[in-house]
Amino acid sequence: MDQEPRANHLAQATSPYLRQHQYNPVDWYPWGPEALERARGEDKPIFLSIGYSTCHWCHVMAHESFENEGIAALLNEHFISIKVDREERPDLDETYMKVVTALTGRGGWPLSVFLTPELQPFYGGTYFPPTDRSGLPGFPRLLLALSQAYRQNQEQIGELSRRVLEHLQRIEAAPGEGLEPTPESLSQAAHGLLKIYDPQNGGFAEAPKFPLSLEWSFVLNYYRYSGEAQFLEKLAFTLEKMARGGIYDQLGGGFHRYTVDAAWVVPHFEKMLYDNAQLAPLYLAHFQLTGDPLSRRIAAQTLDFVLREMQAPGGGFYAGWDADSEGVEGKFYVWSLEEVERVVGPELAPLTAAALGITREGNFEGLNILTRPLTPEELAARFAKSTEQVEGELAEALGALRRVREGRVKPHRDEKIITSWNGLMLSALARGAQVLGEARYLEAAVRAARFIWNTLLQGDVLHRSCTAGQVSGPGFSEDYAALALAFLDLYETDFDPAWLSMAQRLVALLEEKFLDPEDGLYFYVAEDQESPLVRSKNIFDQTIPSGNALAARVCLKLHRLTEEPRYRDRASTILHRFQARIQENIFGFAYLWTVVLLSLTPPLDLTLVGDPDDPRMQEMLAAAYRPFFPERRLVLKNPGDCALLEQLSPPARTYGPLGEGPTAYLCHNFTCRPAIKTPEELAAKLGQFNR
Repeated sequence: MDQEPRANHLAQATSPYLRQHQYNPVDWYPWGPEALERARGEDKPIFLSIGYSTCHWCHVMAHESFENEGIAALLNEHFISIKVDREERPDLDETYMKVVTALTGRGGWPLSVFLTPELQPFYGGTYFPPTDRSGLPGFPRLLLALSQAYRQNQEQIGELSRRVLEHLQRIEAAPGEGLEPTPESLSQAAHGLLKIYDPQNGGFAEAPKFPLSLEWSFVLNYYRYSGEAQFLEKLAFTLEKMARGGIYDQLGGGFHRYTVDAAWVVPHFEKMLYDNAQLAPLYLAHFQLTGDPLSRRIAAQTLDFVLREMQAPGGGFYAGWDADSEGVEGKFYVWSLEEVERVVGPELAPLTAAALGITREGNFEGLNILTRPLTPEELAARFAKSTEQVEGELAEALGALRRVREGRVKPHRDEKIITSWNGLMLSALARGAQVLGEARYLEAAVRAARFIWNTLLQGDVLHRSCTAGQVSGPGFSEDYAALALAFLDLYETDFDPAWLSMAQRLVALLEEKFLDPEDGLYFYVAEDQESPLVRSKNIFDQTIPSGNALAARVCLKLHRLTEEPRYRDRASTILHRFQARIQENIFGFAYLWTVVLLSLTPPLDLTLVGDPDDPRMQEMLAAAYRPFFPERRLVLKNPGDCALLEQLSPPARTYGPLGEGPTAYLCHNFTCRPAIKTPEELAAKLGQFNR
């Protein structure tokens, strides 16, 4: 009779990724004092493995090496093995990713780092195969060589570690006194970004092709700022290419992580919350600017996917979906022509195949990733039907395919609820509620926001994540800033001043725990948190904006709402400090460039006074939400219940009702217009400032 596998030290971890490894024969530890003390006590080097639960190559290395009894025996004999979820501990991931990049010139996941018991790195890489392959050393041979080097070459290892530490300290050195942001530097950054635009497929550079939502958000906002048509044209082309490609799930909605080809066809099939949270607002903004129905559909379907597949029963949003199901990458998503013909029937099969780019040969290992190569008009012309008829028949076929796909084995879902990623999603849903007029988006956002506030904020500590109600360790600067910004977006959607109060509290905690008073920037980890090697300030965007860029944005927005100088000064300090550095390279600083742009845009202040439940007020709000104004400050004051709002936002005290019904007060570039009494007049006045 087979014995039950014995769990290692990961069995009680909060992270689903760590728990995936709890029955490995490797004697894994989570990062913490128990593992570090054992390494020092036994004088053994540490093998640090960093990954995440939806990472395909993390699964490959786990299967090939960490489930291998022989390799596990080598690790257990010669090393103390520590497993880290990069999504729970982005601080460790950021630090040791810089180490591996410095040592090897490249990084990625799984991240494999070898440390002394004092946490000094002396070797690193990413994926290592179980045997010598493709120029990579086999993992067993590498383990034996590094164990021997640690025992016999302490002096060389110490010197290498010292050089790596000096390199990290140079990277983390605070910027100098800084420069004044200028329209000229902004223009130079925006035009520099377009130099690597792909005119054939949209997007930037060649394969692998990432959506790069932060860079495209900067392009979008620069168009709004400058009116240069080429920026909107390139954005529109890219958004359409992605929407019609395999990077977008044509059946279920939502975006995959990236594509391995330049034409957006073959994705790496994982779906991450942060990608969808940042792409949906791009499509919403493009719809606001152009009225494009494709952008409207993609935005709505993406938000619907998140509500359907990524929201926890309690309200928060899960981290992501794996690329694999049944051990095969993409199996859940791909189709053969024969299967499609069987599902939709002979009458709809020709139209369905043409609409979804399905062929007998396929576009992915003999099967088909669904795309949308033709517009409804092109389909109608090909099949001599009206566009309405084509869209009706296609909707029927898509429904049948969805029902069949729902019966397949789904990929693994990482049910970790990460604070900063949820902040981004709350903002996206708030924008969706504003632009599309969908109350369910606001309802979902409010439910999630209350869950996070009640579960993840404990005392004065905002936690990084939770899984099944169990919280992980303390959060990072990005968590405080992203959630505060989301609360401000919620305020501008339902106008509950409690959101404004909560945002101010989070920013106060951010300042108390993370601010470096010497240079006015924010550390990534709080003062009372551990910080191996160096205490990073998290200055570069990665998959989401950097902590300092988010802090600058939320402080700038808080200043607009409260007119408190301290918020303006905090934002200004960050923008000035980074000017010299961000002018060297747009990538890594795109979100900060967007904040620079918004700081230079003439302010647009709109204050509505009246009963929020009055249908005429709802028409006023619809007029306010219709155009894309990222620089807009929106306040709604209910004269019958405004004490808290006036306390939190003193500028609101200036405005009062004027006659019957709602009144709008509009100020642009520090000049106020006469009071406005109808939604038609408000729309006309706002149109004067729209490009």
